[in-house]
Amino acid sequence: MNIVYIHTHDSGRYIQPYGYAVPTPNLMELAREGTLFRNAYCAGPTCSPSRAALLTGMSPHSCGMLGLAHRGFRLNDYSRHLTQFLNQKGFETVLCGVQHEAPAAQASGLIGYQKVLKSERLDNGNLKDVDNAELAAGYITQKKDRPFFLAFGMVNTHREFPGIDEETNPNYVMPPFPVADMPDCRKDFAAFVSSAKIADRCVGIIMNALKESGHEEDTLVFFTTDHGIAFPGMKCNLFDTGIGISLIMKWPGNSRKGEVVDSLVSHIDIFPTICDLLKVEKPAWLEGKSMMPLFSGETGEIRDEIFSEVTFHAAYEPMRCIRTKRYKLIRHYGKHSGIVPCNIDDGFCKNFMVKHGWLEKKRDSEMLFDLFLDPVERVNLIPDVSYREIHENLSGRLEDWMRSTGDPLINGDAAMPEGARINKSTCLSPKDTDYI
Repeated sequence: MNIVYIHTHDSGRYIQPYGYAVPTPNLMELAREGTLFRNAYCAGPTCSPSRAALLTGMSPHSCGMLGLAHRGFRLNDYSRHLTQFLNQKGFETVLCGVQHEAPAAQASGLIGYQKVLKSERLDNGNLKDVDNAELAAGYITQKKDRPFFLAFGMVNTHREFPGIDEETNPNYVMPPFPVADMPDCRKDFAAFVSSAKIADRCVGIIMNALKESGHEEDTLVFFTTDHGIAFPGMKCNLFDTGIGISLIMKWPGNSRKGEVVDSLVSHIDIFPTICDLLKVEKPAWLEGKSMMPLFSGETGEIRDEIFSEVTFHAAYEPMRCIRTKRYKLIRHYGKHSGIVPCNIDDGFCKNFMVKHGWLEKKRDSEMLFDLFLDPVERVNLIPDVSYREIHENLSGRLEDWMRSTGDPLINGDAAMPEGARINKSTCLSPKDTDYI
């Protein structure tokens, strides 16, 4: 079986198959032909940690990716990357477009891709995705003598967004919760919608190539994103708006074709699932759980909780969470009790919120939410004595996980690698060069 891994930047669940008014018909078709997961979560809502976790089957702190690859962070052991694992299984491994697990110049050497396809377009980064999709489609249609793994990564829907297309009128766009419904925020989200439409166009190019080449009948396709969208309170946050991700899986013979799965799953569950699909032994380092029992109907749940984390993004902002089907506990470990503005990408919404006093707000160091009664995570239940037992249970489980996986926060602050570029927490923008 071949494998095609399609991923976007910063999309969360804001695509049509999850019910949002974001026209993505190709992803809608993929969802109808595959299986869509409604309760899928990333292991870390920042770019490199999320992808590193997915592609090693380990939490970010376990695999070593505590921050961003282009800012000086690395995997502890690149031989544990899915690409190198598949190299050993006889696959031809191909990268087309974006990856975020190694510095760009070292992607092939460190990660081990046998081929790298990349657009030479120098002007609009968002339209590079279309060029790369055409390159990937060309590769798919070529004759091959062994199975292939194609990682197709897109710039979209990362900021800076492209211009708003002619079909998207900001007057009739609703900004996502928790963003205010104001003109600047509508304009910002309209630009996101335009970016998502480019990503969807690329998905269509890839899927058409699979159909036309006949590889639709022998290929696992999975589509996902790294984390929530790049708006305040989302990306780089442990609220569900930050860790909730889209995940669609399609392969021939899938008995749950066209279905939706509500079971709790994590990005780190994808690697062991691939092992089961390929009928190969799982490597010992995997921390995730195979999703195949969900597809076979053997069980309705494979896990009782998921964990997610942030340590470094532009600045140091250490936090951890445990999420069950009903409850979420978020714990902040840093000394800074306010907003860390450089960990939020620049944009109209951010500017609007800063202008109106957002940076003066404080946050609780620990938050507990009942997601059945408060799905938007507004009411912190830590002071509520009726939830004391739940709080104690989740606290114990979170600490047990941190200890068993060697989380550096157990012993104090996490160290950053020598030469890493980390902003001071007071910086307003990730583009600032005021480093620690």
